[in-house]
Amino acid sequence: MASRIVRAACPHDCPDTCALLVTVEDGRAIKVAGDPDHPATQGVLCTKVSRYTERTYHPDRLLTPMKRVGRKGEGKFEAISWDEALDTVARRLSGIAARDPQAILPYSYAGTMGLVQGESMAARFFHKLGASLLDRTICASAGATALRYTYGASVGMDIEHVADAKLIVIWGGNPIASNLHFWTRVQEAKRRGATLVAIDPYRSLTAEKCHRHIAPMPGTDAALALAIVHVLIRDDLLDHDYIARHTVGFDALAERARAYSPARAAELCGVDAAEIEWLAALYGNLAVRERQPVAIRLNYGMQRAHGGGQGVRAVACLPSLVGAWRHAAGGLQLSTSGFFPVDNAALQRPDLLPGWPAVPRTINMSTIGDALLGEGLPAGSPKVEALVVYNSNPVAVAPESGKVAAGFGREDLFTVVLEQFRTDTADYADILLPATTQLEHVDVHKAYGHTYFLANNQAIAPQGQALPNTEIFRRLAARMGFTDPCFADSDEAIAAQAILPGDARAQGIDWETLKARGWQKLNLPAAPFAEGGFPTASGKCEFYSEAMRRDGLDPLPGYVAPYEAPSSAPELAARYPLAMISPPARNFLNSTFVNVDSLRATEGEPHLDIHPDDAAARHIADGAMVRAFNDRGSLMARARVTDRARRGLVVGLSIWWKKLAPDGKNANELTSQRLTDMGRAPVFYDCLVEVEPAERVAA
Repeated sequence: MASRIVRAACPHDCPDTCALLVTVEDGRAIKVAGDPDHPATQGVLCTKVSRYTERTYHPDRLLTPMKRVGRKGEGKFEAISWDEALDTVARRLSGIAARDPQAILPYSYAGTMGLVQGESMAARFFHKLGASLLDRTICASAGATALRYTYGASVGMDIEHVADAKLIVIWGGNPIASNLHFWTRVQEAKRRGATLVAIDPYRSLTAEKCHRHIAPMPGTDAALALAIVHVLIRDDLLDHDYIARHTVGFDALAERARAYSPARAAELCGVDAAEIEWLAALYGNLAVRERQPVAIRLNYGMQRAHGGGQGVRAVACLPSLVGAWRHAAGGLQLSTSGFFPVDNAALQRPDLLPGWPAVPRTINMSTIGDALLGEGLPAGSPKVEALVVYNSNPVAVAPESGKVAAGFGREDLFTVVLEQFRTDTADYADILLPATTQLEHVDVHKAYGHTYFLANNQAIAPQGQALPNTEIFRRLAARMGFTDPCFADSDEAIAAQAILPGDARAQGIDWETLKARGWQKLNLPAAPFAEGGFPTASGKCEFYSEAMRRDGLDPLPGYVAPYEAPSSAPELAARYPLAMISPPARNFLNSTFVNVDSLRATEGEPHLDIHPDDAAARHIADGAMVRAFNDRGSLMARARVTDRARRGLVVGLSIWWKKLAPDGKNANELTSQRLTDMGRAPVFYDCLVEVEPAERVAA
């Protein structure tokens, strides 16, 4: 029996970006394991990816091109040939482009994080076409924008050292579910005596295992962080040397923080002022007086509210105040993606745009519902006539799902979907094209939770008639008459273009070495900002950001109230008094893996966690079906009465495919299309609802 091991990489939207070893026997993948030699992966995979062969060989894999034969959203298709599919797509797109190519919109995100199968050949195709640009904001752009203003890029500490920290604050994240390899290091730090603190409105699996859990109301994190700044300054728990040499704007920050006493922040956040005092004293004393490493693992949950960008800014200031960056095990990590020297211009070829450097209009993916319904488009610009979706499932994941589905349901909208499965979005396709999974194609990966480039070598032949994204767009480009040499680039050639040549951070790393070794670490110091050197214009951590002032934003961290909260929207809160968040379910990754039977069986069914006091006031019993609703829509779920949800909060772990939920709906029926204070990102966790027993609905 012929057997071999193939070096690969996990493609999914997770900071861990694991190195994989795929065992292949007689052309079939029989096992996917973590690489024990990769320092970040350490041979361990999450439950989801360890079952990756279940996904690749799933009986519901889409394996042939299809065209719609029923109504949009009905999911009725018949098989067609690749020639018919590609000819149809090319003919329809050519006709629209002849009138105005901006009427064509690509829609994609992180279904794969690969630099090849993500935005390479696809971006070249849409740039050459002159299609509308997509503002890819749906996950991280508020936090990324905040880090860019503060640190100069999405950069931070290396988690490989965090086991040496004496205090680890996990802020707005649940790494047991979504950052497993960081969590293993946190457990080691705990065994060595570190104190673990979780800051999260919900007592998640992670928060349950920390020494202390602080539960602010959603969207109030900036007030909490500024109160910590207030205490650090008041009690002189500061590294004055680091502040003087490596920061900008301390005096202005101190003046701003003066207004955020622990008492005021406690009122805004719905926590005890004593908790803020305790955390600030512990953080400052350990870092400044005991010279011990203190670490903050900031995650994207806390930036999904109106003031999410300023919240990230406020938290990101803390390590520089106490000199935490002096230690390899100290500082902050939200993302490490900004360290990677990726040659996006070579991959995506924006120079192909007609009239470059002038660009077409940009449409925000987070407001796709409004855009498809003709709302909020730039004045004088055309309606969206064609939509090409790849690496995403917007009908399930985009906010205000009722509007998204209505937009996708337009009979005059030509929709093409590249997919591996018949997702909620695929059901609205006019043409459905089968795409390969990670085991069936070549790719290059950077990470946002560690500092290794990874190679994904093709392990098996594509299943059925599935093709890589790159090959689909390559064939479409040929049918559209695009003859630029870049459209003939093979996947191997594209992979070789991914890493920016000559960058010292990637010295000794290229595609040939990477695919042979599987992974290679960037050349970075263990403590990247021990002596400053931030990639800002000043080279310093910018408490005060001149760039923000030029951009018309508040140049200092500040508290921006949620759109939907009693303090900022009292009339709305009177009707919908409960805040709702919808963090990731442990067995799903966004909407990926929901259709893997074993994982969905483990997750069970959609649940809504509600505090006992809130449940009692509504006559809701544990295990009862309930309806959560607001002006945007409603959702049916099974109530779990638990104090894991703080008072005034309900939690719906997500994101379910709508077609696999009991009422055909998920949490995004309730979320809004409003945007954050910076980064134009969605406000998934800035959402008020009311909840009632399902029998009341029936009655």
